[in-house]
Amino acid sequence: MTIARMIVDMSFAIGEIDRRLFGTFVEHIGRCVYGGIFEPGHPTSDARGFRQDVLALTRELGVTLVRYPGGNFLSGYDWEDGVGPVERRLRRLDLAWFATEPNTFGTNEFVDWCRVAEVDPLLCVNLGTRGADDARRLVEYCNHPGGTELSDLRRQHGYAEPHNIRLWGLGNEQDGPWQIGEKTAYEYGRIAKETAKLMRWVDPKVELSACGSSGREMPTFAGWEYEVLDQCYEQVDFLSLHQYFTNYDRNIAEFLGAADLMDRAIREIVAVCDAVGAKHRSSKKIMLSFDEYNVWWKARPTGKLKKVEGWSVGPAFNEEIYNFEDALVLGGAMIALLNNADRVKIACLAQLVNVIAPIITEPSGRAWRQTIFHPFADVANLAKGFTLRQAVECETFTSKTLGELPYLLAGVTHDRATRRIAIFALNRHLGEEMELSIELRGGLGALTLLNGRAMAGFDLSATNSAESELVRPAASSAGRVAGHTLHAILQPASWNVFVVTYA
Repeated sequence: MTIARMIVDMSFAIGEIDRRLFGTFVEHIGRCVYGGIFEPGHPTSDARGFRQDVLALTRELGVTLVRYPGGNFLSGYDWEDGVGPVERRLRRLDLAWFATEPNTFGTNEFVDWCRVAEVDPLLCVNLGTRGADDARRLVEYCNHPGGTELSDLRRQHGYAEPHNIRLWGLGNEQDGPWQIGEKTAYEYGRIAKETAKLMRWVDPKVELSACGSSGREMPTFAGWEYEVLDQCYEQVDFLSLHQYFTNYDRNIAEFLGAADLMDRAIREIVAVCDAVGAKHRSSKKIMLSFDEYNVWWKARPTGKLKKVEGWSVGPAFNEEIYNFEDALVLGGAMIALLNNADRVKIACLAQLVNVIAPIITEPSGRAWRQTIFHPFADVANLAKGFTLRQAVECETFTSKTLGELPYLLAGVTHDRATRRIAIFALNRHLGEEMELSIELRGGLGALTLLNGRAMAGFDLSATNSAESELVRPAASSAGRVAGHTLHAILQPASWNVFVVTYA
């Protein structure tokens, strides 16, 4: 049995948790839109074609924000194609994913879906094939009350009230050679600056996110962020990060270190942001939007981007089937986001339905929860208030990428309004239980353990299906409170949640 000890004081917070940290991502790729959130004629669909079973699972997941319409799709998308009478909309070739885009689902349908799902939209503008003027036109269409060509066009389309979309993304992965309209950092930084300027002139209340490099493994990483922000630091509020976790060499111990790699990437880009801020003598701090992250490797194209044959609508593509080890890795990623809550204010799990997603659907059939659904839902529904700092003593294992890493990975949150402390703990030891003690300090009254739950005891390769959702958390009696200390036994390779309240 391994031993881990933690001390947490309510006075020492990392940062306040922005509720937009629990976002997801809907792109026009594969069956994410068509056959995912939108399937006219499905037994559960409403008059607008929105699948009610997917909406119910989205609410259960605890989603607060959805990024749309891409992704790679964004960089070749003309937003005008997706508004107005559906019968007049044009069908286009989608060169990002080699499919046919029917445009039967567009901006207004997305906003309607967000309202029904009770989530905030993060709407992105195309800076691949288009530019600043097209972006300001979209803001005017969406957010201006009326009396102009574009706001009145929205009203003609059946939306008398403005959408009032607050959060916007400026392009996507523009440093990637796979991207439509790849740009240098200087080129992108300049267009991001001018786009932000025009968008704010139309609506001064918008919040804007510039895109960072496409991943830590990219040769552009960090240098891209520095040069981009050097151009547009004062015009934007957020900088995006993307990271996908892979396990091609089948090293589960290394795979479980993905959260530490995510944490390192965050800290590295925070340093870049602050360096540019210092250069500009700026009083503002750029916050981070981690708007693409997930496990993605079993269904991931390698080498040249895979083409989907036949230019079909909504072809099955990149439908990763997640197992128990993937759920553990995703839980670690959620902890990494919590532990950087001072600078990461937005995050989007990529994606929501079917394509590398926590929710899977059958055409005309059932919808169900993948294994990664559960750690996301636990954190999204229970992590409120502030993330707290931890002093940890724990045994370690060796990672070839990051060196010595602790077997225990944990996040602790404190909601002062409800007097609740939520503890999320990942035991990364594959073969031994962990004896964990957490001393909670800060003048608390008597502690009560409200509940404990764990995902544990499954084969690492175990998956869920429409017939069987066995890989899911269960109530756990592994924890107990003595004085101001929580004692718990964590099973090997386990995801654990404890909620404590105090008088």
